[in-house]
Amino acid sequence: MSEDSGIGQDIRALRLTRKMTLEDLSKAVGKSVGWVSQVERNLSTPTVDDLHNFARILDVPISMFFGIAEAPEQERGVVVRASARREIGERDNGLFEALVSPDLTDDFEVIHSTFLPGASLEKSRQRATSEVVYLISGTLDIWIADQMFTIQAGDSFRIKGSKYRWANPYDDPALAIWVISPPVY
Repeated sequence: MSEDSGIGQDIRALRLTRKMTLEDLSKAVGKSVGWVSQVERNLSTPTVDDLHNFARILDVPISMFFGIAEAPEQERGVVVRASARREIGERDNGLFEALVSPDLTDDFEVIHSTFLPGASLEKSRQRATSEVVYLISGTLDIWIADQMFTIQAGDSFRIKGSKYRWANPYDDPALAIWVISPPVY
C-alpha cells in the first residue's frame, strides 16, 4: 500500500482537519509520535482497538476505517466505483451514507445519503462546516436554524454552521449528495 492511500491518509486528513498535531494525537491514543506517523504513512498497521481509539478521538464512526476497497493502481485516489464506495456513518435513524470522494485529503468531502421512509433526526446537530446538499430523488423535510423547508428532487440547500435536523415522513426514500467542507468523516 502506498503512502498516499488507505486508512493512514484518512487518519492524517482527519487529524489535520481537527487542527491536531502528531503529538496531540499520539498523546490521545497513548502511542508514540513515531508510531502514529508510521500509521499515517501506512508503514504500521493499527489494531482494531487502535482504530476504535482513533475513531473516538477524531469523532468519526469506526466504520470510517473499514471497507476501503482495493482498486487498480491507476484508479486509486482518482476513481471510486459505485460498488467500492465506503459506507460511513452509524446507520441509525434510517440514514445510510457512503463516501463518494476517493478519500478525505481534499478540502471537502462528497457523501451519498439515503433517508429511508419514516426516518428522522430528532435532535438537532451543528457542525463547523459549510455544506451544500442536492436532493436527487424523493422529498425531505429539513430544519435549518429552526426554520423548516420541504425539499424535493432537484432542489438544493446550504447549511453553514447552523443547527439542523431532518425527517422523511414520506413513502419513498430520499437520495441526496452532500458536499461538506472541511471533511467531517
